[in-house]
Amino acid sequence: MKTLGIVTASRAEYGLLRPFIEELRRHEETGELSVRLIVTGTHLAEAYGSTVKEIENDGLRIDERVPIPVKTDNALAIAKNQAETLTAFTALFMKEQYDAVILLGDRYEMLMVAIAATNTLTPLIHISGGDTTEGAVDESIRHSITKMSYYHFTTNADSRRRVIQLGESPERVFEVGSTSLDNILRLPLLEKEEAVRGFLPEDCARYALSTYHPVTLEDQDVRKDILAWVNAMKQFPDIHFIVTKTGADRGGELANEILTAETEGVSHIHVYGSLGVLRYLSLMKYASFVLGNSSSGIVEVPAFHIPTINIGDRQRGRLQSESIINCGTSAEEITDAIRLALSEPMREKAVRAVSPYGDGHAAEKMTDILLQKLWEPVDLKKTFYDL
Repeated sequence: MKTLGIVTASRAEYGLLRPFIEELRRHEETGELSVRLIVTGTHLAEAYGSTVKEIENDGLRIDERVPIPVKTDNALAIAKNQAETLTAFTALFMKEQYDAVILLGDRYEMLMVAIAATNTLTPLIHISGGDTTEGAVDESIRHSITKMSYYHFTTNADSRRRVIQLGESPERVFEVGSTSLDNILRLPLLEKEEAVRGFLPEDCARYALSTYHPVTLEDQDVRKDILAWVNAMKQFPDIHFIVTKTGADRGGELANEILTAETEGVSHIHVYGSLGVLRYLSLMKYASFVLGNSSSGIVEVPAFHIPTINIGDRQRGRLQSESIINCGTSAEEITDAIRLALSEPMREKAVRAVSPYGDGHAAEKMTDILLQKLWEPVDLKKTFYDL
């Protein structure tokens, strides 16, 4: 039997991991695998909605809870988070001796988990390497985790090529698509009436989803950017905006404070800490458009054939479909983009859009590959693959 650890630290990451966790755990019954779910980060923080409850409600067994600090006031606060994360996960990996650990993406705490795995000679399996997001520190973190990982599951062919360009052997790099599309196909999404119940007034004719994260590679004025985003939404009182707060990125706490203060008493803007995967995707299905700078606007929204308004540089470089409108960070630019998203030509373009992120069977593909590869010898002294 092989024992795998899977780490999740945030609501967005869990949504992407869930199909894979469920697919892998089907093989626990045969005795082939033991799949250990490790929950940490904002999942365990009340300030971020204690989203561990969502995992519990989904009926997934949680094997380890690793509390870490999630303060994001400044660089020193994040460094302290990282130091405690590195210590906690090094201790966990030394104790449990996993045959491999699975990580997704590019968050700063995941970099520390990757270092802990490297220090304890624990093989890493990395999901979503090779993607590019030039406007965020996630870019360098993602590529760093790639170099510490042994097996790689990429969401598209371009990303697979980049991982190989980073010196990883093609025999260990697999293009599988994104599990976000697995969720869209697999989950029994709610009917519109049930999805909006309790979130929107009964007479609501149309609505949009929105999330905006601070841009971590800019010496930006968070207040200025959040105010511009909120002020743009205020220009459309006939559209209800369902807004989710930002995660534990640098500047995230301040962004959420400003968002809460600026939307208090604004009847058409509704702010929530977290919606949960099922509710979020169900609301997305019936929305007029999605507004913000989250990766879900790039990866998931095109599959519903509605427009995405992508604000600023946070997702710059990520593979996009033709249903995405890129705009600047000023209120005027965002307002113009909303008008474009509501136009008939743009809606027709969104209907024709094709997602470049796979066919919705990524979890199955990753599981099949791992069931073949986990019993092969692992040599952590990797040879750099030269192009």
